[in-house]
Order: sequence, then C-alpha cells, then structure tokens
Amino acid sequence: MKNKDFKIQDTVTGKKKSKIQRYQELVIGSTKLSDLIKYELIMLFTSRIPGALGVFLRSKLYPKLLGSCGKGVVFGTNVTLRHPHKIKMANNVIIDDNVLLDAKGVNNEGIYLGNDVFIGRNSILSCKGGDIYLDDRTNLGFYCYVFSSNKVKLGKDTLVAAYTYFVGGGNYKLDRKDIPINQQYDFEGKGGVETDEDVWIGAHCMLLDGVKIGKGSVIAAGAVVTKPMPEYSISAGIPAKVLKMRE
Repeated sequence: MKNKDFKIQDTVTGKKKSKIQRYQELVIGSTKLSDLIKYELIMLFTSRIPGALGVFLRSKLYPKLLGSCGKGVVFGTNVTLRHPHKIKMANNVIIDDNVLLDAKGVNNEGIYLGNDVFIGRNSILSCKGGDIYLDDRTNLGFYCYVFSSNKVKLGKDTLVAAYTYFVGGGNYKLDRKDIPINQQYDFEGKGGVETDEDVWIGAHCMLLDGVKIGKGSVIAAGAVVTKPMPEYSISAGIPAKVLKMRE
C-alpha cells in the first residue's frame, strides 16, 4: 500500500465535511445513514449492559455489524468496534471487557480472528490501513496493543502475555528536513510482524516491524525483538538475542 492510497487521515485533517460525515468515515467506515443508525442503536443499548443479559444481547446484535461472525462468540462490556464490516470472526471467539477492534483503512481487508481466539481485557487491535490476522487459539493477554499499517499475523496457538506491543509496518523517514517528520510516514515499513505456530511471548515485550518468530519459539518477558528469531529458540534482552535452543 502506497502512502498516497491511505485517505482515512482526511477524516481528521480539517477537510470540508460535516461532523457526522467525519464520524462515519472514522468510526463506521460507511456514509450510509442506515449503517449509522444501526451502529448507534446497537452500541447505545447493548455495549454497557453487564452480566448475562449483556452477553446475550451482544451475541445476537454485534454480529449484525460485523463482516462475518461464527457461533459461540462472546463480547464483554464496552467492546468498541470501528469499521466493523471489515471485522471477521470464526467460532467461539472471546472478546473481554473494554477491547477496541479498529479495522479502519481504505483498501485493507481488516481484522480476522480464528476459532477459539481470546482477546484480553483493555487490549487494542488497530489497523491504520493494514491487516491483523489471529489464527486459531491465539491468546492475547490483558493490555496488549497490535498495530498494523501493513500486516500482523499470529499463528495458531500463539500465547501472548500482558502489555505486549506489536508494530506491524509503519515508521517515519528522516531523509527530508524541509517538512516535519510526522509528514514523512512510511506505511509499508519492513513488511509487518509474523509469528509461526506454537509461540510464547512473555509480558511487556515489543515486536518491531520486520520481525518473524519461528515455530515453537519463546520470547522472554521484557524483550524488544528487532530481527527474526529461528524455530524452537529462546530469546531475551534489548535487543533480543537467542540464548539457547529448546532441546
């Protein structure tokens, strides 16, 4: 995706649009009045209802906003959906309280959550024109942040502890001094972040753009991963280095 292809920024840069139009483009991803009314009513009357009643109502009404939704999906309270028509879920997904699923972008596919995926409380999945793919049985702990202006793909049975940050594409170039750094955004970056199957990532880790974690690997708590890690390795440190191989 080229920088010029990403136009969602227009919703917040002072273009001559009404507040409602900007809200729809930023949050709903549609300019249809019917989509706005449906979104507002469902979120207003179901998002904050506690207990079993809230879970039941959201399980029936939230899927009407999504691109697709399988059976047995559970939504906690205060789950926020942005560009929900580009969010797809398989069966038995669990979304805990206060989670943000933001699939915004112009040409991206959005967010896909496979079977039995768990998204922990207060976590954020945020597309900025990129894609996020969490394969079957991925478990994302509390307060995790997945950012994608290119792609983030977590393989089957990936286990992610709390406060971990994935940076899937997107950076700022420094080759020009005649314009501010915040206008030199590079959406492509190094191709995103990917983990293979059966990966365990400890708490407070950061995985930077261009990283791929091999099958069966472990990333120790607090690591900053700046380069690919081989299969069945155990890595730690800032920047992360392979300490040993799993025997």
